[in-house]
Amino acid sequence: MNSLSLFATLLFTGFLLMGCKPYKPEGQGITGTITWQEGNQMPMMIEEGQADTRSSPKPIKRTVRVYPLIKFSDLKMEEGLFTAVAEKPITEVESNESGVYSIQLSPGRYSIFIVEEGGYSPIFLMGMAMSILSL
Repeated sequence: MNSLSLFATLLFTGFLLMGCKPYKPEGQGITGTITWQEGNQMPMMIEEGQADTRSSPKPIKRTVRVYPLIKFSDLKMEEGLFTAVAEKPITEVESNESGVYSIQLSPGRYSIFIVEEGGYSPIFLMGMAMSILSL
């Protein structure tokens, strides 16, 4: 009798688990701010009374594209920008006038590029503020 009730319990549990949907986290992804900064940004000695001549970062509107994780060997670079990406994008979003963007993504590893005139810039070359968080 005990083995029959154990078997029935396991069978019932199996049927319950078959009806469960796969885990899909909601409210996870990335958010960041895209800024543009020009000129010499090297550290410099500023004497008292002198103004700092370095420019401040300015927010810009750009398209952010998310790809599956890509190897550098699968990219083509010309004049400092990637001009060809071997994969198709998973998703893309445009930042607002303040440079802020947010993309819903499942946990994983991705390659993220900023669309520029003439190619793509990866986020680590842009000096872009990006954080992974739960939205």
